[in-house]
Amino acid sequence: MNDSFTSRKSVLIILSAAVVVLGGCASLQASAGDPVDFVDPTIGTGGHGHTFVGASVPFGAIQPGPNNFHKGWDWCSGYHYSDSVLNGFSHTHLSGTGCTDLGDILMMPHTGEIKTYSGTDADPDSGYASRYSHATETTRPYYYAVTLADYDTKVELAATERVAMHRYHFPAGEAGHVVIDLQSGNGDGARETFLKRIDENTFGGYRFSQGWASDQRVFFVIRVQSEVTGFRVYTGDDPLEGTEGKSNMIKGVISFAASAEPISLKVAISPVSIENAQANIEAEMPGWNFQAVVDQAKQKWNAELKKIRIDSERDDIKRTFYTAYYHAMIAPVLFNDANGDYRGTDKKVYEKASFTNYSIFSLWDTYRAEHPLLTITQPERVDDMIQSMLAIYDQQGYLPVWHLYGNETWTMVGYHAVPVIVDAYLKGFDGFDAEKAFAAIKATAMNDRAGVKFLKEKGYIPGDKENEAVAKALEYAIDDACIALMAKKMGKQADYEYFLKRSKTYAMYFDQKTQFMRGRMDDGSWRTPFDPISAHHRTNDYCEGNAWQYTWLVPQDPEGLIGLFGSEEAFLTKLDRLFSMSSELGEEASSDISGLIGQYAHGNEPSHHISYLYAFAGQQWKTAKTVRQIMETMYNDTHEGLCGNEDCGQMSAWYLLSAMGFYPVHPANGVYVLGSPAVEQATIELDGGKRFTIVAKGNSDENIYIQSATYNGKPYTKGYITHSMITAGGTLVLEMGSEPNTSFASQPEDRPRSEY
Repeated sequence: MNDSFTSRKSVLIILSAAVVVLGGCASLQASAGDPVDFVDPTIGTGGHGHTFVGASVPFGAIQPGPNNFHKGWDWCSGYHYSDSVLNGFSHTHLSGTGCTDLGDILMMPHTGEIKTYSGTDADPDSGYASRYSHATETTRPYYYAVTLADYDTKVELAATERVAMHRYHFPAGEAGHVVIDLQSGNGDGARETFLKRIDENTFGGYRFSQGWASDQRVFFVIRVQSEVTGFRVYTGDDPLEGTEGKSNMIKGVISFAASAEPISLKVAISPVSIENAQANIEAEMPGWNFQAVVDQAKQKWNAELKKIRIDSERDDIKRTFYTAYYHAMIAPVLFNDANGDYRGTDKKVYEKASFTNYSIFSLWDTYRAEHPLLTITQPERVDDMIQSMLAIYDQQGYLPVWHLYGNETWTMVGYHAVPVIVDAYLKGFDGFDAEKAFAAIKATAMNDRAGVKFLKEKGYIPGDKENEAVAKALEYAIDDACIALMAKKMGKQADYEYFLKRSKTYAMYFDQKTQFMRGRMDDGSWRTPFDPISAHHRTNDYCEGNAWQYTWLVPQDPEGLIGLFGSEEAFLTKLDRLFSMSSELGEEASSDISGLIGQYAHGNEPSHHISYLYAFAGQQWKTAKTVRQIMETMYNDTHEGLCGNEDCGQMSAWYLLSAMGFYPVHPANGVYVLGSPAVEQATIELDGGKRFTIVAKGNSDENIYIQSATYNGKPYTKGYITHSMITAGGTLVLEMGSEPNTSFASQPEDRPRSEY
């Protein structure tokens, strides 16, 4: 996979600089201008990127966009670049996930006879679906448009935080219809749906569904500007009497007379009620000026993207960078109404909450880099996200694992709300109750679920008692190390000592003979037979990985991991081999293991810190070399520009931080390890008018190695920077060269370390 990915990139970088498809979805041609002009939302919509395409605002609750027929894993977002048939436009989407859900409130304009059946991908003519061409698409973060080929109808979408606006251009002289399909979702099943006509131009209802989210509830209101000439309600394809209906397959059709003017509709969603959805329209979109909605959304995206300014001679890097930045602001999403109301995990309504509630917490992924990034670029949102997690704890008795629209999915391993909360606390965020947060953290870590009971009783998790035991134990050890840091800061000595000890249990899985992390049985013996390449999906000791990838999953204590190898030389030799050996995985390997360089798998998150481990053993130059290789071969500005699932911002956050020149190996100690910037200069705009700038002097495709550094004009010899350095503002200048300076950051006192 890596070879084909690399070869495509080398050709497409050349093409992307020359090809412009106006109104289409080729890589956007951008010149010196606003950062938003460099964003191409189609990056990652091909391959296994699973990214969202549509109109939105940063962290917006509503994300209207096109939906293809769901055809499997690569349609997790509802859309895939390989497709050519649309079955509608829904208002909730996932971006970059490896599981499927949402796709709520599907709407589809059409001409001719009224249609309530969607048709099929193989036979769209049998229903309301339509063919389309990428040549008629316009994709921007703040605006989406496409022409439905079968109806000669142009669809335009824009959005505020909770309200979408649709504009339909039906052919002149033809009447139009809009089907509202509440039965359809993206791979889920509707449990109960309801639709009614509220007044002449207003329609409302709800969709309750079961899928990845076991009990998802979305309420909505549709308001129409033009005169409605007809409205019918259906259960399935059977018409009902009257103007409302309730079943698990409700649909409605709104009809309009032929008109030379476009048809405009507003769609608002709410987690609480139809009434709140109506109130969201009044609060966010009282008027009907479509262009004003587009312009306001563009301004919101630009205001956020301007927080990081980069200089690069390569436009493809600018497109990749700013699209990654955009992807890092699609989730988490607002999960409340304009008045503050939201529905909790316990399904109770919490009115006028004192904080802004969020959902879509893909924490197994995002604790590694996405949330540390948000502490730099979104400090005003961090406290609210922590309060959202603490509210989830109050409602379900456990901090979120993978939270989706008021539902705990229990997806993936670890209790990774912990490092997110600890990181915020240690960085000085104080908009939440620290004592309550620690109590929630401790209670979650002491819960008996998913192998923790064995960890408490035996000091490790037996592989014959618990599936994915090694992965669970290693992830728990990371979380426990973070708990220890918070306990130490709060003066909780007993808790500090307990969780520090538990954070060292990773050593129980290190086999000195094979030098791999491997499964142990209930009697203490190693699991046999043992194959470090084996990566059977969810049926072994690892989670979406193998022993080669999981052996390095000790970001909380790289020094201790080096000690297990017996010497820095042995550690470095093994690490070199990881990147240089065969990429063969064998049969039944998880499809999540992608983006391979040797056995390093950049397409899956447990590998993301590995290239930065060289710096802990005094070889920062090898970190520079491998980081540059990953950036150049695993990211580009095409629709296949991601080597694996984007995962709600984590894949993009890795690139964003690495392209600026640093990365948080430890998820909560406020230390960022230096790598090799992909850009000549990056400036982060901070609160209070402060700026932090990294200048990579002489940076180029060949000059990838740091020769020396200065910080605010003084010599700087360390291979890392700290969060406090960034937030204080200042300038870090890196002198770059084509040959390694093997002495830079090589001395023990200049290397990054786990605890400060």
